[in-house]
Amino acid sequence: MKTIIAAALFAGLLPGWAGASETGAAEVTGMETKKARDERMAWWREARFGMFIHWGLYSVPAGTWNGKQVDNIGEWIMNIGKIPVADYAALAPHFNPAKYDADAWVRLAKEAGMRYIVITSKHHDGFAMFPSKATKYNIYDATPFKRDPLAELADACKRHGLRLGFYYSQAQDWHHPGGAAAGGHWDKAQDGSMDDYIRDVAVPQVRELLTGYGPLAVLWWDTPVDMTKERAEKFLPLLKLQPGIITNDRLGGGFPGDTGTPEQEIPATGTPGRDWETCMTMNDTWGFKSYDRNWKSVEVLVRNLADIASKGGNYLLNVGPTSEGLIPEESVTRLKAVGAWLKTNGEAIYGTDPGPFRRLAWGRCTRKGNRLNLIVFEWPKSGPLKVPGLKNKVAKAWLLSDPARTALKTRKAGDDIEVAVPAAAPDPIASVVVLEVVGEPAVDHVVRAPASGPVEFTAAEAEVEGTSARYESGGGHDNIGFWTDPKDTVKWVMAGMKPGRYRVSVTYACEKGAGGTTYAVKAGRASVTGTVRETASWTDFTTDEIGAVTVSGRGPLTLKVVPEKMPAYAVMNLKAVVLTPGK
Repeated sequence: MKTIIAAALFAGLLPGWAGASETGAAEVTGMETKKARDERMAWWREARFGMFIHWGLYSVPAGTWNGKQVDNIGEWIMNIGKIPVADYAALAPHFNPAKYDADAWVRLAKEAGMRYIVITSKHHDGFAMFPSKATKYNIYDATPFKRDPLAELADACKRHGLRLGFYYSQAQDWHHPGGAAAGGHWDKAQDGSMDDYIRDVAVPQVRELLTGYGPLAVLWWDTPVDMTKERAEKFLPLLKLQPGIITNDRLGGGFPGDTGTPEQEIPATGTPGRDWETCMTMNDTWGFKSYDRNWKSVEVLVRNLADIASKGGNYLLNVGPTSEGLIPEESVTRLKAVGAWLKTNGEAIYGTDPGPFRRLAWGRCTRKGNRLNLIVFEWPKSGPLKVPGLKNKVAKAWLLSDPARTALKTRKAGDDIEVAVPAAAPDPIASVVVLEVVGEPAVDHVVRAPASGPVEFTAAEAEVEGTSARYESGGGHDNIGFWTDPKDTVKWVMAGMKPGRYRVSVTYACEKGAGGTTYAVKAGRASVTGTVRETASWTDFTTDEIGAVTVSGRGPLTLKVVPEKMPAYAVMNLKAVVLTPGK
């Protein structure tokens, strides 16, 4: 688990913005039937993987101003550095991305296995990446470039069969008068009316985007701070210009759009009943920063994609091109590697639904009809792959990497299905075992206690109730992590528990500065409390015996870990709770 830093809230995107409605553009055009919505969303649900591009004037300073590195993400340098409007605008004559090649960008996205692209048409700095009649503060009028990169990208996407969407910052604009009210204010040049800014700049520019580039797939709003219902309604009629467009949940004013947008995180259980898309950086910044070298590994990217698909979401993975118009080589290398994995295993990602399992200790599962794609991160060190709780009969099993689809032997072993797999994993990052089952896939989620001895409630078998906490594995992790909301709880249902007195032990990790959370372990009606101590890191686990509980009856036992008070920024990384018989 990474430390949560308050400054992260200044991200060029904001997390959450969840809405409950199932309609987006249809709110303007009238009631949309489920069939019509499903048809409109079909390509997006099939895609599962897209490229986010954060590119703008901020790529010129690349994270450095007046010789000093400015902390935080690259595209927020104007705000974080409180750079005067005129000084920041003086960057425009130096922005000449002569090496920009839209065709190369689209070919890279396609090679990576991505099915759509969303690019920043205007970010919070107010600089438009297209010729705009609403303001001359744009790449055509204010720079030596004198080209329209969005038009070139639209043409390239059409040639290569990828869909194109535009990001537009409607509620924050640090350049134009009135636009900075929502995102901070530090220069008199920013004085003005937000309503005038929306009328004179934002609405006209969105109209230009929706009429000048052919059919668009996505309109990606951002940071709806101070966007009242009345202000948001100024944009809604424009959506009629692109009836098939998909919008997200960040317009504001209570309009939920079509998709949820968790940022830099993968929800513990996805967002059932709602289309959603995790947007994430490959390093620590959206816009290019020359010194940000904290790149995610190919393993992390592939497993993130599998995790997201297994929960029914899309992965919108970011690149931040340079001021020359080049995508950093570190991004290129990683994207090509992800694409190579998808060439073999894409059937387990594209057009899939969530698998029936709550969680799998060794990986993830997606589904297509009666086929279960077991995406295995941790290959069995010896023996078969154990598939817990699957009730169905297996008609056939095979490796997705095997073109011949040679059948693998399976057998029922108690409550599990065992699949005889090769000793060596076909892929060191993630290998896919396909199970073709008879009937509707069904899984028994109840964990069964051993006949005697300690009863272990492991993170891999837990159910998370909430939005922040989630299971994480690999790299020293096998725990419930990212537990930053004290309202989240962790739960197990254990069958076969014998009545009696049990000692309660909790195994967890907690880095320096995050300790002190008090919590309760509730076993049925019994409860005992503990306090989280700090350990050396989020992977340095310790075990505390916190007391004892009495279990009565032989029915399934519900055991919960419930935070009571969280004085810092996280609860803990929870590995296991163990109930040991005895006083």
